[in-house]
Amino acid sequence: MTDVTVWFDGGCPLCTREIALMRRLDKRGAITFLDVSAPDAVCPMDRQALLARFHASENGQMLSGAAAFAAMWRAIPLLKPLGWAARNRLVLSLLERLYLRFLRVRPRLQSMLGPS
Repeated sequence: MTDVTVWFDGGCPLCTREIALMRRLDKRGAITFLDVSAPDAVCPMDRQALLARFHASENGQMLSGAAAFAAMWRAIPLLKPLGWAARNRLVLSLLERLYLRFLRVRPRLQSMLGPS
């Protein structure tokens, strides 16, 4: 089993909904979820960088963006095939491009969802 830690923005309604889904899917408790927006959060790097982009560590390696999502997916049996597919650099590159597009619309999506 891998050691996966996910840092997320608990002040983002979109993020909290997604993390709630991932927690439900993580039936084995394989992932440690840490809210970076909490005042007492211990951050392994700059808090603003953690809030601006999705980050996870897998077996001690810090990942961000699509690679971080793929690490989280690999820890969840239902999503593991998608996470393994992302080990292919072409698949990961496509996922990263999609993630960068998502980041551009994220503020609008957050405002539509309102407070979490």
